Amino acid sequence: MTKYELAVVVSANVDDEVRNATVEKCKALIERFGGQITNVDDWGKKKLAYEVQKMKEGFYYFIQFDAETSAPAEIESRVRIMDNVIRYLCVKQDEK
Repeated sequence: MTKYELAVVVSANVDDEVRNATVEKCKALIERFGGQITNVDDWGKKKLAYEVQKMKEGFYYFIQFDAETSAPAEIESRVRIMDNVIRYLCVKQDEK
């Protein structure tokens, strides 16, 4: 198993229930493709570096997980089409 981190920026224009449901969907996707979530960091509402879809702020979440090497591509392909996700990035973490 390899360590990965999924960074997700959720729209600030949605209420708390929708935002939490979006994060839960991301976590469910990771588990669906054999990943084991090790940590979830909620950074809260932050200003975006540049305007995205006419939004200047978003909620940042960082989900660390262990998974097989094929999982990130599957997860990204599904997060890409999720409503309320304005940016995402899945990266392999360095082994320390």
